[in-house]
Amino acid sequence: MQAEIITIGDEILIGQIIDSNSAFISKALNNIGVHVYQITSVQDDKDHILTALAEAESRVDVVIMTGGLGPTKDDITKHTLCEYFNDELVMNREVLGHVEGLFEKYITTPISDLNRRQALVPSGCRVLKNRFGTAPGMWMEKNGKAFVSLPGVPYEMKALMEHEVLPLIQEKYHRPYILHKTMITYGLGESAIAEKIEAWEDALPSHIKLAYLPNLGKVRLRLTARGEHKEDLMEEVDARFRELYPFLGDIIVGFEEEGLLEVHIGKLLQEKKATLAVAESCTGGTIASRITMVPGASNYFLGGVVSYATEVKTRMLGVDEKTVAQHSVVSAEVAEAMALGVREKMQADYGVATTGNAGPAKGESDAEVGTVFIAIASEKGVISEKFNFGNHREKVINRAVNKALEMLRKEILKK
Repeated sequence: MQAEIITIGDEILIGQIIDSNSAFISKALNNIGVHVYQITSVQDDKDHILTALAEAESRVDVVIMTGGLGPTKDDITKHTLCEYFNDELVMNREVLGHVEGLFEKYITTPISDLNRRQALVPSGCRVLKNRFGTAPGMWMEKNGKAFVSLPGVPYEMKALMEHEVLPLIQEKYHRPYILHKTMITYGLGESAIAEKIEAWEDALPSHIKLAYLPNLGKVRLRLTARGEHKEDLMEEVDARFRELYPFLGDIIVGFEEEGLLEVHIGKLLQEKKATLAVAESCTGGTIASRITMVPGASNYFLGGVVSYATEVKTRMLGVDEKTVAQHSVVSAEVAEAMALGVREKMQADYGVATTGNAGPAKGESDAEVGTVFIAIASEKGVISEKFNFGNHREKVINRAVNKALEMLRKEILKK
């Protein structure tokens, strides 16, 4: 069974807002065995919407639209649906009572006729109750195909999907089960991984597909399986992933469904009853931000120092000015001194430090743009590595953060 998502609104096409609705809908549909064939974004234009609807009808079983349901003249979805279905708008008394109730209870400005017009719906539609807003969802059918129109406001759309649309699809259609499971690896590129597991990939059965998802120092390997029985698919996918361990060894971190790398690090630190502190220069506090996004991070994360300026490295972290003068602020020696300094200052079990040149200019060091040194200090001593992450500032920072977390994990796992 296949679906298409159509997002309606000029604000999406000009980049004024990000289309997060499609990502949510796609995931929700996949979870109930519906494959999303295509996502289309169209402007607030009747002809454009009509063309998109006709094309989607020719391809898929279910069409889900978001946006264009407001009370103002630029929101034309309901009128366009009436033309597509040769229908007319009628006042739905239940929706009108809901709209008037919302104004009476929550809104201080008086209700207007424009607001009441939200209760106008195509006469042939099944109204889907929007418990959080004034624009109802609508379910219409044509030639055995379902067309669903939802408001573009994300929290309204999500509630309608969860409480109205998904139960209806499950009730009306027989669907296979779709399973996604994603393995996370750090430290080896996409092409290198592909070479190592080529024979394994070629041996996958036709109902299981592999996708490579590389991103700034990590590669996710997603297996997608389709079949009638959930338990059988889960066992088969788990068995296929177990076959990868001899090929990929310690670059496997875990599975995306179990959490991000920072979640794994938090679990390892708690198991060891160990603590962490960070000293960041070129990464500007991003490592600390990633760590503290994990609930319960206060159990093991003591804090961090964003030592962006050289004087902060020397004054706050105890980096010797002679070390800076001799080796430059972007060097293994300074990174190691930073890691040791923040570990000592905060009395942590592990100290992580980054120093580098993220660009676009070279700054206080002659090191090439993209050069980053990462150091990890622990009771075993201090280690450091040099990297060059390219010449794009955002990419350099994010790759440095991922690599620092990868190095920290390996250090924690050492006997």
